[in-house]
Amino acid sequence: MDALVDSLTSRSTTLPGQTAEHSLRNQQALGQEQYGTTAQLLSIVMPIYNERHTLKVIFDRLLKVPFQIPIEVIAVDDASTDGSTEMLRQIAASDNRIRALYHDKNQGKAQAVRTAINSMQGTLAIIQDADLEYNPSEIPNIIAPILDGRADAVFGSRFASSGSRRVLYFWHSLANQVLTLLTNAICDLNLTDMETCYKAIRADILRQLPLKAEGFGIEPELTVRLSQWGARIYEVPISYSGRTYAEGKKIKWTDALQVFWVLFCTTVLDRRFTTHDGFYVLKTLHGSRLSQWMLEQFSKYVGQNVFEAGCGIGNFTELLLDRRNLTCADFEPAYVDLMNRKYGYRESFSARVVNLEDEADFGKLEPASYDTIICLNVLEHLKDDAMVLNNFFRLLKPGGHAIVLVPQHMWLYTPIDEAVGHYRRYSHQELKTKMELAGFQVVQQTGFNKLGVPGWFVNGKLLRRRDLGNKQVWLFDKLIGAAKLIENIPGLPALSVIAVGQRV
Repeated sequence: MDALVDSLTSRSTTLPGQTAEHSLRNQQALGQEQYGTTAQLLSIVMPIYNERHTLKVIFDRLLKVPFQIPIEVIAVDDASTDGSTEMLRQIAASDNRIRALYHDKNQGKAQAVRTAINSMQGTLAIIQDADLEYNPSEIPNIIAPILDGRADAVFGSRFASSGSRRVLYFWHSLANQVLTLLTNAICDLNLTDMETCYKAIRADILRQLPLKAEGFGIEPELTVRLSQWGARIYEVPISYSGRTYAEGKKIKWTDALQVFWVLFCTTVLDRRFTTHDGFYVLKTLHGSRLSQWMLEQFSKYVGQNVFEAGCGIGNFTELLLDRRNLTCADFEPAYVDLMNRKYGYRESFSARVVNLEDEADFGKLEPASYDTIICLNVLEHLKDDAMVLNNFFRLLKPGGHAIVLVPQHMWLYTPIDEAVGHYRRYSHQELKTKMELAGFQVVQQTGFNKLGVPGWFVNGKLLRRRDLGNKQVWLFDKLIGAAKLIENIPGLPALSVIAVGQRV
């Protein structure tokens, strides 16, 4: 069974003091250049395989489009045998906006797209086929909802109301509709064209999607992963000039079977939708009863003017929205952006990027301005936890409370702790002493989640696992009732410890 609570409530964000490897992995995964915080650049991803008859025309059309922002074209030749490779070299040499990459052997469209993603530098990206079925002049309309902040991804739909489209194969159209319907049912979406080539996606999201499908399977895979990620998806109608097989069309009936397989894999066999450890854990926990159980432990100390240190994606924040004033802080700009999009319309709510180990960041916050500070499974990620507690003390009004939840018992330190970036696990006495040294009077201190200890020990110590899957999260959520009963058994060790310190 699972311990869960510590790792599953842990922010696992790129916090100062984590190992360089952990920090770099999370920064790269969630996006170092968060959308909207740097100069915008559109990366146009173009997979190429045996398209010499259309290659010059598509580049000519593409480079003449008056885009709203600068562009780069990442063209990947997938070991063409018809002269496309040589033609691409010539085209790329003529315009510094084009970067050409080459595969030694044919690996399919999906791998060509992945190669381009690994090389792109943009803040948003769109896939452009090298044939002439899709008109590049429509890309500005497609990316507009991302540029104005409404969308995280936009699909160009061939079947939504549009100006014109070539009339072609009935059975292809029917298959597309069936596959789109199936994808919609699985993902709870209402797309009209899942198989469209034109998918524009924020680059910080695209970089963290674990794309593994082959060939044309990348279309359903992108759709499912975006849905699982929680992306805001829009559709924009586009025209379509489909090709016949005589004109070079490559898709086959077997590709429809591949879609079924990809849908099965991404929704049943492997639901891991992101390479970012912390975001996956937090997203998996969303909607569980764990946060409510945690709040029950200290609700009487929560006032009306609250500062939440390390809000993540808001799993606990949702329980605090009735407060008169709620400020949420996190080190990850992407989390703060997400929180502002979810709750920024509320007058009582604000979210901001704060490095808890940066005195300058704390200096921007008004001293003695909050009656409650809530810090859940964050302190263990910070190298200088004593300094952070000192800063918490300065933020509180006299009589206010700092509520801190951290993992307990160093004998439970496992590869899971290491993987999520824990510096330490605390003892009751260590946490109490550090809070008192910061000036707090500890008015309550209790262990939390005794049921979690056996599961944590087995997963981390015996099985040497470095993470816990969503199936275990689901199971633990079902066992919350049992966990509450076990909590009353004296003498058993608890996975975490909660301390409430008052500024007197």
